[in-house]
Amino acid sequence: MTLTSPHRSSSEAWTDARLLYALEEVVEKELNRHLGVAKDWMPHEYVPWSDGRNFPGIFDNGEAWDPQQSKVTEIGKTALVVNLLTEDNLPSYHHEIAALFGRDGAWGTWVHRWTAEEGRHGIVLRDYLLAARAVDPDKLERFRMSHMSEGYESDNSQSMLHTVTYVTFQELATRVSHRNTGHQSGDPVCDRLLARISTDENLHMVFYRNLLGAAFQLAPDLTMKCVRDVVVDFRMPGHGIPGFERAAAQMAIGEIYNMRIHHDDVLQPVLRYLKVLEIDGLGPEGLRAQEELGMYMNGLDSEARTFDEKLAARKARMAARLAG
Repeated sequence: MTLTSPHRSSSEAWTDARLLYALEEVVEKELNRHLGVAKDWMPHEYVPWSDGRNFPGIFDNGEAWDPQQSKVTEIGKTALVVNLLTEDNLPSYHHEIAALFGRDGAWGTWVHRWTAEEGRHGIVLRDYLLAARAVDPDKLERFRMSHMSEGYESDNSQSMLHTVTYVTFQELATRVSHRNTGHQSGDPVCDRLLARISTDENLHMVFYRNLLGAAFQLAPDLTMKCVRDVVVDFRMPGHGIPGFERAAAQMAIGEIYNMRIHHDDVLQPVLRYLKVLEIDGLGPEGLRAQEELGMYMNGLDSEARTFDEKLAARKARMAARLAG
């Protein structure tokens, strides 16, 4: 099946202002749909407060953190810190999308609603980590200060459509990362908490994905170029976290987030749902972007296959050592 867009226009005709105006009705529709299905939830209800006790400092009875106090697996700790520090930069994310999408009308209502919902995630993750003594609290705070002091500037802020495209994939990537972290955490409380966060992230992805679909109907060539740009250069927003490269490598080996997961569970679902590689009637620029996107996905699949083989070999070696 191929898609043919009824309202095509050249890439040059679409400024950010025109696209914002043209998509306003879609944003309002998607906002109303989102508000109809999103469920309010209380972060404090997901935190094991009874596990908490004072840390050293102003309290005489403070108990120093010790790794043995944590129920969470080592890979779970690593991923939880990365996930939380990513959420911590919400003020920067809000600034970027508010500057691009505006603060008025349906766009503004969505920006503030999205920020409010995302704010819960950082609150509940930090409360859980401290109450459950899952990670070193001093190191966590130093990481937060370092990460936020650097600020955040998106790789995809050159246009509002690049940003819509990026957050479509990024929300799904965050959902997948949170969900897999919960599965690998070793703590049912953590797993349940991250499942709740993942539900929010999925709803946010659906909002942006549907908006991206509407953009394809309006400006297919421009939208195709944006998808190509974002997919080829995709980076998670936490790439500026101290020690991120090492943590990302551990998360890849731990099967929380790696090339195979990125290809199969993040990129492919969005591209398949919107039938991006099947859209016809594109102009020369859009067609070239579509072809480059297809070639990139094929190459990424090959790289992921190589990664899968290396990971399987590593698991076999570890199993042999344990057996010996």
